[in-house]
Amino acid sequence: MQDWQRSVIYQIYPKSFYSHGGQATGDLLGVVDKLDYLHWLGVDYLWLTPFLRSPQRDNGYDISDYYAIDPSYGTMADCELLITEASKRGIKLMLDIVVNHTSIEHPWFQAARSSLDNPYRDFYIWRDQPNNWESKFGGSAWEYEAQTGQYYLHLFDHTQADLNWDNPQVRAEVFKMMRFWRDKGVGGFRLDVINLISKPADFPDDHTDGRRFYTDGPNVHRYLQEMHREVFEGFDLINVGEMSSTSLEHCVRYSCPASRELSMTFNFHHLKVDYPNLQKWVRADFDFLELKRILSDWQVGMQAGDGWNALFWCNHDQPRVVSRFGDDGEYREPSAKMLATALHFLQGTPFVYQGEELGMSNPGFEHIEQYRDVETLNIYRLKRNAGVSEAEAMAPIMQKSRDNGRTPMQWNAGPNAGFSRAEPWIGVPANAAFINVEQQQQDPTSVLHYYRQLIALRRSEALIQDGVYRLLLPEHPHVWAYLREGQGERLLVVSHFYGGDCEVELPEGILTDSTKQRWVIGNYEAGEHRYRRLRLRPYESFVLHLSD
Repeated sequence: MQDWQRSVIYQIYPKSFYSHGGQATGDLLGVVDKLDYLHWLGVDYLWLTPFLRSPQRDNGYDISDYYAIDPSYGTMADCELLITEASKRGIKLMLDIVVNHTSIEHPWFQAARSSLDNPYRDFYIWRDQPNNWESKFGGSAWEYEAQTGQYYLHLFDHTQADLNWDNPQVRAEVFKMMRFWRDKGVGGFRLDVINLISKPADFPDDHTDGRRFYTDGPNVHRYLQEMHREVFEGFDLINVGEMSSTSLEHCVRYSCPASRELSMTFNFHHLKVDYPNLQKWVRADFDFLELKRILSDWQVGMQAGDGWNALFWCNHDQPRVVSRFGDDGEYREPSAKMLATALHFLQGTPFVYQGEELGMSNPGFEHIEQYRDVETLNIYRLKRNAGVSEAEAMAPIMQKSRDNGRTPMQWNAGPNAGFSRAEPWIGVPANAAFINVEQQQQDPTSVLHYYRQLIALRRSEALIQDGVYRLLLPEHPHVWAYLREGQGERLLVVSHFYGGDCEVELPEGILTDSTKQRWVIGNYEAGEHRYRRLRLRPYESFVLHLSD
């Protein structure tokens, strides 16, 4: 068992975490200022979303210089201080890098666009005529470059040109850059949309949007094995790959130690259960049965293949989970704790996104002027141009925009939630007045203290790491119950995903008069459950350690 398999990773969106300099945006020194809080919380790694030089067209995921800190976040000296001070507290920094594409302001692209025979031309993907693939941000995935009369591929924004990984010089430059940061002392890498780096040579037209051809592409495993040899081998580094529209089979290969590729993988299938017919920009309730089926299938499949899951509800690209799968009103606290319990007892490495440990909710922005995200603004424009009403266009945006997870971290009830002395780059939710770190640190029953307990349990309950997952009651419409089993012991995890009371009957033999049980954690008061029939309160969740 590797140390990172017993760890918890905390994700920071630096732009919205804390402003040391009192500016509209957060900075690296702001993270340094809050290291004592993160140490108190008990996390082992910090994943910071990109803070390298960027024109910020896509909030840093459009890098223009892999070797420089963006001035809005600070300096290289600030980064080195963060690495050093985090290490003093037993915390490692995980660098988020984007190597599927670069900004079109990157010197490589500026050289590539200058002429057809420039040495950097083959660093990117060009065609005389585009095929019909679509950008994930809307519209064509190809942009015309007038200076040389060809189109370049951009699976995301038109300012994010895809790199040509089939060119060995591209791979050599990427690995050189990763070694630079490895030698700076980072503890690992989060690799953005890394399963999209390999494209088919013929670029066929598609009856949908093209993703079936470039997702988990033809050479992706070979390229990641090369990355492992050139960067990771012989070093204690954690490496998580963000996998867009991937498959269980591929993620087993990516994360199985025998493959020598990555430590673990993110997949997003469980976060599409409120996408009717896989359409994101439609307001919809989530499909609970599908949610627990997907998560259960990945638990069983990854365990069988010796793979490893990155476990998460939230990140900088997702709405707040308490608004999505819980209740951000009357039952915000119990539902936030329930969702945390259900996730943290699965096998894998949990990720906590800033503010999740407080039960932060979607901000409820009602007007498009309150949003900053390029994807959101593009979708709004496309919907309105297609004749969709203002109310219809805004309904899915309020539910699903990436900006829902990007509002400032809520430190206290003061001005700007204690994030900065200046007006933040994006609005602060009104509920910061009663959902904030300062208030919850003083309340031992808070969501924050509950997360702290969950983080500590990963080191004391061995079954969390290596217990075999077994789903119970797969067809129950309101309850997700599962076991983690091993060495004659079991963890029983029961989570009620809805308001109101609920009765549920466990399968025979789970709880009997002779079963020895120990209360592990729960979002209501501790108790014994001697009988198969359970009476669950709104959003109730608990974990029992069972032995015969």
